[in-house]
Amino acid sequence: MKILMVLTSHDQLGNTGKKTGFWLEELAAPYFVFRDAGAEVTLASPKGGQPPLDPKSNEPAFQTEDTRRFERDPAATAALANTLKLSDIDQADYDTVFFPGGHGPLWDLTNDRNAHTLIEETLAAGKPLALVCHAPGILTKVKAPDGGPIAKGRTVTGFTNSEETAVQLVEVVPYLLEDVLKEQGAKFSTTEDWAVHVVQDDQLITGQNPASSKQAARLLLHALGQAGRGLTRAGMPG
Repeated sequence: MKILMVLTSHDQLGNTGKKTGFWLEELAAPYFVFRDAGAEVTLASPKGGQPPLDPKSNEPAFQTEDTRRFERDPAATAALANTLKLSDIDQADYDTVFFPGGHGPLWDLTNDRNAHTLIEETLAAGKPLALVCHAPGILTKVKAPDGGPIAKGRTVTGFTNSEETAVQLVEVVPYLLEDVLKEQGAKFSTTEDWAVHVVQDDQLITGQNPASSKQAARLLLHALGQAGRGLTRAGMPG
């Protein structure tokens, strides 16, 4: 089982002068769900090499057992330091794709044609894929086979307007993914701020926020038909 995880390469938080990037928990928690299930995990990003970490995601308040494990794991940190270039990726080489969030994807992956093509071709090949937190914003530029928005008529979730308000970035981000996905005809599903919430619509799995990343990864494995040994080892209840 080969799983591709695609991270942002964008490190500027709008015009604030502050840094952003990927959110550590949204990489670390799914990474170990996959690896503990016996999967071969490959990391990629638009620019390749070391993707930018949102520094806030590594503050003590946001560290978890998974983030600490990731930082202690030589294989994990080496993979992160040497991500493949997204332009060199062929979806045919992987069984599924997982997009962690962080605010970075709102700027680069949303507008990255390689990311759009990867999603379009993965779905066309009948494979499941998952996007968490801000990563579902990438879907706003992805097309369905009929040329319309991929999210139209689908039930999806992602970082909500109320969560964006809570972190005081509504005026900083280039768009509010909840608004745009709704405008495109998606059925946008939410729960209370910061609670675990994951939805699946056919092959498409989306998670609302960082806390949802582990469950999204487990659901993705389930969609791959790994509900036996793999999911038990990953800790998903039977």
